[in-house]
Amino acid sequence: MLRLKYILIAFFALLSSHSISFAQQRNFEAIESEKIAYITKELKITPSEAQKFFPIYNKYMDELRELKKAKRGESPQQSNSFMGGKRDVIAFDAKEVETKKKYREEFSKVLGQARASQFFQVVEDFNDLLRSTLQERQNQERRRR
Repeated sequence: MLRLKYILIAFFALLSSHSISFAQQRNFEAIESEKIAYITKELKITPSEAQKFFPIYNKYMDELRELKKAKRGESPQQSNSFMGGKRDVIAFDAKEVETKKKYREEFSKVLGQARASQFFQVVEDFNDLLRSTLQERQNQERRRR
């Protein structure tokens, strides 16, 4: 009977951690959708440009995510390639700039040089907006308590 109790507790703990992870994934997807809409609006991307731009954007984001994971030490194969296995923040930052330059070239083939360069500022603006929105929500939560 005691063993069944432990099995049920473990099952419910696993189920609840899975649902939390699923909720976080949905939140990430919602934020990413908002980000894409914001980029599209701010850069005035046409539907035909969007068909070419967003596959490149997705590759760019995948590379950046992998780089950030490696910088945090979450991706051993990539972090080992920097400084003989030691995490060198400057090397990661240089790699990030290199990646942005590479993708600015790719983006410019679709959007033109001016909008491709503006892309990075638009992303920063979105991140600032997201941070301020989250901070405002936290402040509202504190006031309610």
